[in-house]
Amino acid sequence: MRNAALTLGIIAGVIGMIVGFFGWGYTEAINRFGEIPDIAEQVNNVELVRAGSLLAPLLAIAGGAMAKARALWGGVLLILSAVGMYAAFGFNVFTMFPISFAGLGGILALAAGKPDEPKSHF
Repeated sequence: MRNAALTLGIIAGVIGMIVGFFGWGYTEAINRFGEIPDIAEQVNNVELVRAGSLLAPLLAIAGGAMAKARALWGGVLLILSAVGMYAAFGFNVFTMFPISFAGLGGILALAAGKPDEPKSHF
């Protein structure tokens, strides 16, 4: 379970970085060039989008990396990342995979009570 949490966390972080680049870039483009009515309008909370763009992928990658050694801390960071992405961007076609991967990775990391042990199947 720890390996799955590691993999899911890193994938969620990488996809979240792509979403974050576009989120931050969109808010900056609207600030510099202005709004186009009914086509490109500024988001309600620019600071939340920018904080989510930076922190949520960072938490996902850090949580995934920590999942093998410190499953509890890694799981908490992964769940915080999923909540942060949801708060900043909502649940849509671009965020469904990073939110789902980070959330599932967090649950798996928290559920991993003991380190994986090789066991005989016979």
